[in-house]
Amino acid sequence: MNVIGLTGGIASGKTTAANYLAQLGAKVIDADAIAREVVKPGSPALKEITDTFGPGVLHADGTLNRKKLGSIVFNNPEALKKLNAITHPKITEIILNYIKQFKKNAAETDMLVLMAPLLIEAGLHHLVDKVWVVHINLETQLSRVMKRDNLTIKEAQKRIDSQLPEAERLKYADEVIDNSGSWDNTRRQLEKLWCKYTGCTSKI
Repeated sequence: MNVIGLTGGIASGKTTAANYLAQLGAKVIDADAIAREVVKPGSPALKEITDTFGPGVLHADGTLNRKKLGSIVFNNPEALKKLNAITHPKITEIILNYIKQFKKNAAETDMLVLMAPLLIEAGLHHLVDKVWVVHINLETQLSRVMKRDNLTIKEAQKRIDSQLPEAERLKYADEVIDNSGSWDNTRRQLEKLWCKYTGCTSKI
């Protein structure tokens, strides 16, 4: 069995890569989805966030205003550290339970993919067997972030700078998937890795 940590910088294409691996037969854990779950209304994490950053980070209906919170933490490393200290332990606990369940029931060629933007920063790489990094060059990354989130180049650069530097992230990589070019090129890389780790047990 293979437990793969899939990560990459903002707008690198992690979700697209994970979705394709799911089509090939992998089971995927989306750390972002878990992160949203742990801050739902009534959760201990949301109360801690509100106590730390104030009620202004909530929408009128009591849900987390991610844009507002993002504008605070992406401009303040200390604020980001406080947020991560609240959410990361809760997210890690849920992920660990998923992995334990997978290992209990998995066949030798099964693959579990943990897709996590903060795989390295949150220490989640210690929970996986191999780290795969989806890599794009900075020019492509800036363009995608600006287009996706409707940001200026300065705002997009701030988002990128708030994350682990790409050179540092790549130091942890057992495999690198270059997504700077066409999807066909990325797809072929993913298929090659799928075969390498599972023996192509699913039809490609």
